[in-house]
Parts: sequence; C-alpha cells; structure tokens
Amino acid sequence: MDMAATTPATKAVPKRRLRAVLSWLHLWTGLTAGLVFALASLAGTVLVFHVDLLKLQHPQLAQHAPVADGRVLAQLIERWGPDGMRSLDVPRDELPVWQAYFEDGHRQYFAPEDGALLLYRSQHDDVLLWLHEWHVDLLGGKTGREVWGVIGCISLAMILIGLYLWWPKRGRLIAQLKMHAGPPVRRWLTWHRSTGVILLPLLLLATVTGVGMVYSKAFQKALTATLGGKNVKAPELPASEAAIDWTTAIANARVAIPDARLARVSVPDASEGAVSFRLQAKDEWHPVGRSTVVMSRDGRVVQAFDATTHKLGMRMSQAFYPLHVGAVGGTAMKWITAFTGLLPMFLLVTGFLFWRRRRGKR
Repeated sequence: MDMAATTPATKAVPKRRLRAVLSWLHLWTGLTAGLVFALASLAGTVLVFHVDLLKLQHPQLAQHAPVADGRVLAQLIERWGPDGMRSLDVPRDELPVWQAYFEDGHRQYFAPEDGALLLYRSQHDDVLLWLHEWHVDLLGGKTGREVWGVIGCISLAMILIGLYLWWPKRGRLIAQLKMHAGPPVRRWLTWHRSTGVILLPLLLLATVTGVGMVYSKAFQKALTATLGGKNVKAPELPASEAAIDWTTAIANARVAIPDARLARVSVPDASEGAVSFRLQAKDEWHPVGRSTVVMSRDGRVVQAFDATTHKLGMRMSQAFYPLHVGAVGGTAMKWITAFTGLLPMFLLVTGFLFWRRRRGKR
C-alpha cells in the first residue's frame, strides 16, 4: 500500500484545484456579467430618489395640495382613457399630482385641481425613466428581464463563491478582514474581499429581492407552499356601461379598509363591470399597497381585502419590492439602499485593479 496517497498534502490537492476553478469563475464572471450587474445597480442607486429628483427637475409637480377630486378623475378618464391610460396614482404628500400610466410605458402628470396636463415623460425623453427601464429589463422588455434574471442568478453565485474563497481558517477572522494600504496587489485584494464580506447582508438583500422580483411567480409559489397564503381573486361582475360616480367611488374605497391610504385607481374598460382600487393598509410595506377594493359601477363595494391579513408566505413574496427599493425603514433605509447600489461597481473596480496588478507582476 502506498502510504503517500493518504498524506494531508495529497488530500489538499483537490481542494486547491477547486479553489483555482472557483477563483477563475469568480474573476471572469465578475469582469463580464458583473459589469452589467454593476451598471444596473448604479441606476438603482439613482432610482431610490426617483420622486425627489423628479420634483427637483419639475418643481411644478410639488406646487399643489394632494387632493383626489372625483370630478377631476372622471374628466381624466374620459379624456385619456381612449388614448391608453390604464391606471393613475392618487395625489399624495410625496407627489401631490395625478400620475397616469399608459399602455406604451409613458407617464403623464395632471394637476389635482383641474386636471391640467403638467408633464409628459417617456423613456425616450426622460433620463429617470430610461434608467428605470435599464434597471428593470435592460431596455429589452420581457426578453431583457429574462436576461436580467440570469445575470442576477450569476451575480448571486459570484457573491457566494467570493465568500467561500475568503473564508478564513480558525482564529484568523480579524486578520482576514483587515484592509491594507499597500502594496497595490494586497491593497486591492483586501479592499475587495473585506468590503464584500462586511457588507454581505446588504448585497444579498438587494440581489435576492431583485432576482425574486424577476422570478416572482416561482418565488411566490415556493413561499406560499411552505409558509402559507394565496392570491385573492377579484370578483367577476357583469359587463355594464353605466356611468361611474367617481366621487362616490373614491369615498367608498377609502372607508372600505380602515386607516388605509388610497393609492391607485385602475381605469376600467368601457363595458367592464368592476372598478378597482389599490390601497396601502396600515403597517403595509409596499409603497402603493397590495390591499384592494373592488366595487360595482354604482359604487357598491363587493370586495375589500387588507393585504396585511395574508399568511406569512404571501407577505414575504410581496415584501421583495419594498425591500429592494428601500421603502421600508424610513430615510435611513433609503440611503442604505442607495449606498448598496454602489457596492457592485466598487467590487468590480477593486477586483479589476487587483487582477491587473497581479498580472503585471508575472
């Protein structure tokens, strides 16, 4: 029997080979898919302050009282519904105007007092909406979103591989976290790995929630199967062309769920019998809310659902978006989320500098 075959040095060979393969994967995925991930994350940093920057660009949007007048809403739907307007965000303190969403992706903003058009925006003429499309689907629609999902999964794997490669031997945790000023090879390596490890929870939160939104149906199915919950189907109402009293509809929607904020109105088709609203219930994280009120055209409430009553699995699946955009935890979390968006670019740059310096020494 060859005793040399069982020595510790021999046993360590497969592990060294594994680390070499993982190091190669970590490097080249970081320099390829990581570049797209970093650029999209930078856009996310800007988009955390989307509404703030929008009001800074267009101060006329902030010069109103946040009043939801049913008569104005009726005028807007009559005028713009045939042109593809599908829903409107109700004026609120943060953005005190009607924000309308159209089928082709553009948005329009209307004064709450009289419905006057204040602003037209599309991804073709507005930097913030262009960044939004880039961050959400890489400017490629459904196909771009699928590509983004793959890149997100690759990036998640890259983060976990980096953690494995960093993992210290017993008793060397503090030494492994230390950042060095020089020489350059050591500086860029320690800055890269220590930053990634220290801020790992933020990176994982942003990446997992982003991937979770791309594959929302699969994540929701898995979470509800294990932790409970289900989608609440809206009731089907007979087709009708009866006129809608939007003043009454708004009033009834507001009292249907106690302490909830009316957030969004869906524009019904001409013969659609149901009138739908989105509300943000008390303690609900989603900035638009997942609570719903459905009523008939005569203003009778036929369904009022408070999303906070969902079971844990559904609540977790619906938490991905608010956690991803920093809508939970107030101003502090907003800034933390924006900072997290800078991390992938920092890791990309420090990883590249480490690779270039190490290659130059060969």
